[in-house]
Amino acid sequence: MRTSALSSPQHYDVAIVGGGHNGLAAACYLAAEGLKVIVVEALPKLGGMASSGYLIPEAPQHLVHPCALDLMSLRVHPMMPRELQLERHGFRQTEMNPGYVYLHPDGSSLVFGRSAEQTAADIRRFSERDAAEFIALMKLVDTFIDIAIPMMRVDPAQKNLGAKWNALKVLLRNRHLKADMTGLVGSPAYTSIVERFEHPVVVSALCCLLGAAGPITGEATGVYFALLGFIQRFGLGRVVGGMQTLPNALAARLAELGGEARVNAPVAEIIAKDGRVQGLRLVDGSVIAAHSVIAAVHPSVALKMVTPGAVERRLLVRAELAPTNAHGGAPVKVDVALRGQVRPTRHEALRPDKLSLRQSVLLIGTAEAVLDNFKCAARGEVSKQPYLWATVPSAVDPTQAPEGQDIAYLYAVAMPVDPQGGWDAIRTAVAQQVITQADEYLPGLKALEIGRRMEAAPDFAARLNVPKGCVVHIDTGATRSSTMRPAYGLGGDTLPVAGLFFGGAGIHPGGGVNGLPGRIAAGRVKRYLGK
Repeated sequence: MRTSALSSPQHYDVAIVGGGHNGLAAACYLAAEGLKVIVVEALPKLGGMASSGYLIPEAPQHLVHPCALDLMSLRVHPMMPRELQLERHGFRQTEMNPGYVYLHPDGSSLVFGRSAEQTAADIRRFSERDAAEFIALMKLVDTFIDIAIPMMRVDPAQKNLGAKWNALKVLLRNRHLKADMTGLVGSPAYTSIVERFEHPVVVSALCCLLGAAGPITGEATGVYFALLGFIQRFGLGRVVGGMQTLPNALAARLAELGGEARVNAPVAEIIAKDGRVQGLRLVDGSVIAAHSVIAAVHPSVALKMVTPGAVERRLLVRAELAPTNAHGGAPVKVDVALRGQVRPTRHEALRPDKLSLRQSVLLIGTAEAVLDNFKCAARGEVSKQPYLWATVPSAVDPTQAPEGQDIAYLYAVAMPVDPQGGWDAIRTAVAQQVITQADEYLPGLKALEIGRRMEAAPDFAARLNVPKGCVVHIDTGATRSSTMRPAYGLGGDTLPVAGLFFGGAGIHPGGGVNGLPGRIAAGRVKRYLGK
């Protein structure tokens, strides 16, 4: 039975539940203000979804990234490393060029360059008309992200007059594009692709890219085109030394500022009394008294931790029913340790520029496969058509595998959350299917395997404490943004219990490695405490 009694607790200004990068970022921002801060993390190490480690027993020198790998969002919103001085604590990133490359089954490939012109030049090899359409499309996309970026970086619960003015100026300068831009964002992404482009390679490339954000046939999924604009304008990066270097740098900065972090410290209760937080009670029975609490975990998980009766039932239900992989699909992740090196030799050989694609993120599948994977996932089935992203982290950073060897990162985008018969019945077969499909594009993958590691939705759910294994906490969409994320009444700067704040991917602006939810939560706490 849970209790709210505070017997000889340790006292803090702020206690943060969850030691992922958002929780650590919030802690650093608050500790820099002179507040006494503690982070408690249930797992044995910090980092959450932004972690890495040596997780394949047969390959103890092959570094695995069990969740996040690429730095795209952090390049769009680069404030956290600069403001928290993370480079002084070992954080470095390197840019990949090219970043994303589409591989078609016929051996052709399409590079998403660092500008619309670069991408259009590659598209021109397939269709002059499609290249011109792409330039026109990117004028709409660039206008949209120019409007969106200032608003993504601020707390939507504040007035944000400066950000709104900047967005309005962009809109006024491009008012002749307003109708087409609104139509693009409000329409299904798939419709906007096939109405503009005719060549199957171009259509498939765009479907494979945007499908990573979710099913592309739903209304208002045109917002996914922002991903295209981001990667062309800001490029793709990787953390030197592996993703774990980022939370390690945050933890070092937190210690430098006098903050604390504990691992192996799961929370049993967010203690609330008389409508106000009192602190935390850990599973081991110890109590941490705090004037405020940031829950840098899934919003529904956080509210269930609060002392029973302190949160109105309707809000508990609202948070629990917020969409999490609601379309029935979720990624499957397979990491493969290799005794040699691989590269997409067939696709490289057919490129007239002989560009090396070994360091790139490879998008594999066709437009038909993307649609089929999501349809099958919704029925609880596994599509036989390959739709996955594949990359070789050790090609970018050779320290992540023994000399002359590789670690492969395979990300099957749309697998069933709840397959017929359950994941235990199909786990081995699906992992082999993903590896076999990837081997068609990275020849040698199967023959060079030393060991593998596989996670599906229930594994992500159990390890990371995220319902249905949703790695962005709440599904991405126009209706789950700003103060509507995670849900009506739960996305502002106040929650039903005074002093409690959300601080993870379930709030604005959403998922991705950028630290913005933590930064926003820190600002809310500072205002609450009068700092």
